[in-house]
Amino acid sequence: MYSVLRQFKTILDKSILTFCGIAIVTLVVTVTWQVFSRYVLNDPSSFTDELARYTMIWFGLAGASYLFGKNGHLAITLFIGSVKAKHRKYYHVLINLVSVAFISLAMVKGGLLLMSRTMMQFSPALQIPMAYVYLILPVSGVIMLIYLALNTAEVFAPTQNIKEGQ
Repeated sequence: MYSVLRQFKTILDKSILTFCGIAIVTLVVTVTWQVFSRYVLNDPSSFTDELARYTMIWFGLAGASYLFGKNGHLAITLFIGSVKAKHRKYYHVLINLVSVAFISLAMVKGGLLLMSRTMMQFSPALQIPMAYVYLILPVSGVIMLIYLALNTAEVFAPTQNIKEGQ
C-alpha cells in the first residue's frame, strides 16, 4: 500500500519538476527575446512581458506545491524540528489539518471564485481570459492537498527495521 503511494508521489514530483523545467525555459526564452527585440531590433515585443509574468506566477505556485510535498516549507520544518520526537506525529497531523483548511478555503475555493469572476476579463497583450492565469491557484491547491494526504500517510507508515542476514 505504502509503496503504491510512494510511486504515485514520485510520479507527481517528476510531473511538477517537468512542468517547472518547461516554465523556466519559457521564461528564459521570452525574457531573452524581450531584451533582444527591445535593444537590438529597437521594436519591443508586445506579448513577451505578459507571457513571462504569467509563466512566473505558474512557475512559483507549482514550485511551492513541489516544496510543500517535500515538507520543505520553512515554518513547518522549523516547528516540527523543535518538538519532542514522540509528539511529532500529532503535531504533524495538526499542521496538516490547519494547512488543509487554509488551502481548501483560500487556494481552491478562492481560486475557483476568482476564476469565475475573471472569465470574461482578457489580458491586454495575449488576449486570453484572466481565469486561465488564475487557474494555477486551485490546481496548486489540489496538488498541495494531495501532498498533505501522502505526507500524512508517510508519517503513520510502519517503519521497517530490516536486519542484515534476514
